[in-house]
Amino acid sequence: MGRSIFFSICIIWFISCGTNKAIYSPNTKYSLQDVEKDYVLYRNILETHHPGLYWYTSRDSMDYYFEWGKQQLRDSMTESEFRKVLSCVTAKIGCGHTTVRSSKKWSRYSDTARPGKMFPLSIKAWTDTMVVTQNLNRKDSVLRRGTVITQINGRPINEITDTLFKYISTDGYNRTHRYQTLSNRGSFGSLYTSVFGISEKYIVEYIDAAKKINSLNVAVYNPANDTINRNTIRPVSSIPRPSRRERKRQDASNTRLLKIDSVNHTAMMDLASFGRGYGLKKFFRTSFRALRQNTIGHLIVDVRSNGGGSITNSTILTRYIANQPFKICDSLYSIRKASPYQQYIQNNFWNKLFMTLFTRKRNDGNYHFGYFEKHFFKPKKNNHFNGRVYILTGGNSFSATTLFVSSVIKQDNVTVVGEETGGGAYGNSAWLLPNVTLPETGVRFRLPLFRLVIDKNIPKNGRGVQPETEAKPTVDAIRRNADFKLEKAMELIKADKEKTKQ
Repeated sequence: MGRSIFFSICIIWFISCGTNKAIYSPNTKYSLQDVEKDYVLYRNILETHHPGLYWYTSRDSMDYYFEWGKQQLRDSMTESEFRKVLSCVTAKIGCGHTTVRSSKKWSRYSDTARPGKMFPLSIKAWTDTMVVTQNLNRKDSVLRRGTVITQINGRPINEITDTLFKYISTDGYNRTHRYQTLSNRGSFGSLYTSVFGISEKYIVEYIDAAKKINSLNVAVYNPANDTINRNTIRPVSSIPRPSRRERKRQDASNTRLLKIDSVNHTAMMDLASFGRGYGLKKFFRTSFRALRQNTIGHLIVDVRSNGGGSITNSTILTRYIANQPFKICDSLYSIRKASPYQQYIQNNFWNKLFMTLFTRKRNDGNYHFGYFEKHFFKPKKNNHFNGRVYILTGGNSFSATTLFVSSVIKQDNVTVVGEETGGGAYGNSAWLLPNVTLPETGVRFRLPLFRLVIDKNIPKNGRGVQPETEAKPTVDAIRRNADFKLEKAMELIKADKEKTKQ
């Protein structure tokens, strides 16, 4: 009898859990009282813990933006509406590591929900220019890759980008990172829809083949209709799901890859992340051994899509290239160890324990991690690379990637090619990055606990590391789907080899 009751309770519990997930809707409304509670908590936690809150924005200005955000709150807000307010205020901080995330309920819902209608175009954007890179509406023969857009729904492109920039967090005043964020696949359409709303038709003004301004009504992309049409043409095939080990191997291959041209003694190292779990320590060890064995004289290191990760991993790579001892930073500190908001901060116990064991409070009142401030890392002796190095950078090069580039850019045998890094050249607020969960809505935001100054002697102008050889996008390069930064690096290698022959 007892066993039957137990199983009945379990069945009811599982059914209720499934029901709760099923009834969640992204259109759920929150009262003004709920969003105000979360907003006050959001502001208090940032003012209490964020080490770079007033780094690029004065206290008076941040107070103004906080008050502005409070005035945008209203009764019956959806989570996405509330997140939009938080994102706009958060972007004013000038910290690319401080970003707003959806609630766990929203994430679970979006993982299982069928995709809805979408803005149909992916774009590449840079100063005063917006170019189509993909059109989801396959039957559209006009707005193909390389088409220059001048307006959408009557809004000039500069007005659109300047509006969307208000919701994108970046280090300091970096616009390259913002342009690159809009250019990342799917990002422009997602943010455009969030800010301006979804439309059944978009009036897109563009420059046609005759170099004249023209316009076209473009239908919203409906994945459901597209799937139905494709299924009538193409039979559905069952693809076996890769094993966990195979998926891990694929993830690692997509994250780091070394390609060697032993004939021309040139190699290219693709690094999409410095994160843990990709076996980077072993990858670096075997890669630089292979470079030595193949007498490689020119190495391209591609970190354009590398958003950072473990400082340990970026330091290992630096040691294989650096020609003299280097420090990670000039200062690294947190402004507070204990927290009155510990129940909302992820891993608060472990973060506090780390600070207790490895930081020391100094006369400035901050908790400094002295090891990185004082320790000089020595170059590797075994398989150290002494040839020419070309580092490809761009707006997605962030965080630990900026540390790597900053450490080696001054070397004579290193040339940074491309665009400025998304990460700040002077420093950033990062390192420990717990999520904070707001209790009423479940909305989360990342909270950096340390402020890191890479080089105190360079100007604190809110910009990224500047390339020594610029390689910026052009309409022709986008139209050809050309890798213009890699092409520039290959030009430099060719010129260097010709110079060596003389």
